[in-house]
Amino acid sequence: MAAKDGDGWTECSQGHRHWGVHGASGLLVVHHDDRGVPYVLMQKRSWWSHHGGTWGLPGGARDSHEDAVTSALREAREEAALGGEGLRVQGVYLDDHGGWTFETVIAASAELLAAAPANRESTELRWVALDEVPGRKLHPGFAATWGEIQGALRPDTIVLDVANIVGARAEHGWWRDRAGAATRLLEDVAGLRLEHPVLAQWYPRVVAVVEGAAKHVPPVPGIEVVMAAGSGDDAIVEVVRKARPWERVVVVTADRGLRERVSELGAEVVGPRWLLSQLGDR
Repeated sequence: MAAKDGDGWTECSQGHRHWGVHGASGLLVVHHDDRGVPYVLMQKRSWWSHHGGTWGLPGGARDSHEDAVTSALREAREEAALGGEGLRVQGVYLDDHGGWTFETVIAASAELLAAAPANRESTELRWVALDEVPGRKLHPGFAATWGEIQGALRPDTIVLDVANIVGARAEHGWWRDRAGAATRLLEDVAGLRLEHPVLAQWYPRVVAVVEGAAKHVPPVPGIEVVMAAGSGDDAIVEVVRKARPWERVVVVTADRGLRERVSELGAEVVGPRWLLSQLGDR
């Protein structure tokens, strides 16, 4: 394993020639303005490069010791002087050519970060409004996947009705130690790779609302815990109410009254089985 050990040409099973012997990755940074309009940071490739003059993403060959996120952030730093500060990775889209893959790392930015060409591989970096992307001369690989990727740019928040999910889990003796049962659930969720219909890796914001005897669960990395001062249902409704208009919110609960309240606010609702089946519970 060494820096740049991924540099080189290779051929996939479809007979296409690709740069990156271990595959490649790129960073797709998205920013939503105050009106909810999404902008993506795009790179115009230098004329001498592969598919020169086309627009795509900062990216390149992945080294053997790197995962997609590490590789994409490194390439963005090398090509666009863009650091990872202020970015939140939302997921990874996998384009598998058979023996060679390109992984698009989607990351949200709270602002239109300054970016400029940092090496000879690009001539321009520009924030482009979502509806203006198809009007540019796109890199063929980016153009082929854009139709699917653009549907996964909205930030996702999963809100857990912990009391309801713990009850549905029916762990032996859970009612005698509600805090312990809630803690075990959150630790299991924190270690879970949630399934997404488009993304190979999905990293939604997860908010867990706890109440009553389970209110004082310890912090769990990767999960925002909201301790309800009163009704857990009211606390969940407040979390949904505070979501940004362009954010997709999914509430996990089987409570009929709560389902109706959050649905009126625009949230989606799934039952506890959606989560528990991914945890291996039956």
